[in-house]
Parts: sequence; structure tokens; C-alpha cells
Amino acid sequence: MNNILTFAYIGDSVFELYVREMLIKRGIVKINLLQKEAIKYVSAVGQVVFLEYLINHNILTELELDIVKRGRNNSRSFHPKNTDILTYKKATGFEALIGYLYLNDKDRLNEILGYVEVI
Repeated sequence: MNNILTFAYIGDSVFELYVREMLIKRGIVKINLLQKEAIKYVSAVGQVVFLEYLINHNILTELELDIVKRGRNNSRSFHPKNTDILTYKKATGFEALIGYLYLNDKDRLNEILGYVEVI
């Protein structure tokens, strides 16, 4: 499996599940608050903030940056109404990275996801 959008598809789910679990472990139990907090991370804007943190702190390898670029540069032109195309494409690149790591290197995935709590 090497379709970049397939990586993004699974990466979106993996990241959302990670964030939900993290918030529950923090002791948040009210569903409305869980949803509100989760959106800060799993929205396209939240994903881009996290991706830029990883890039700006030189955390990603060349291979990982390449996966992000491939996801970002995919030819799909759709984007949700609540975000601009550039943000959506960057978020797709991030999701592709998470999906790739989930399928190929769970240790590295866990290492990268560990930075979520830093920001």
C-alpha cells in the first residue's frame, strides 16, 4: 500500500484516536468538553500547527518530510468550506505521515505523537 491518500485516510483516524485517548487520560470526562478540546488538535488548523512544530524543530527525517510533501502536493482539489486549500493540503500531508508511520513504524509514530503534549 503506497497511495499517499490512503496513508492520509488512515492517518486521520489514527491521529484522532490518539488525541481522544490523550484527553481522556488527562481526566476530561464531559463529552462536550472532550469534543471541544479534540477539535483544537484534529482540525486541519490544529494539524498544521503540530506539523509546523515538527518541521521547525527538525524532528522529521528526510523520508518523513518527503511523505508530508507528497501528501500536501496530491492532485485532489477538494477542501472543506471551513478551511482554505493551503491549510487543507498541509493537513493532508500531516495525515499521510501519520498513516505511513502507523503502517510501517509504530515506534517512530509513538515518538512523534509524544510531541503533541509538548505544544
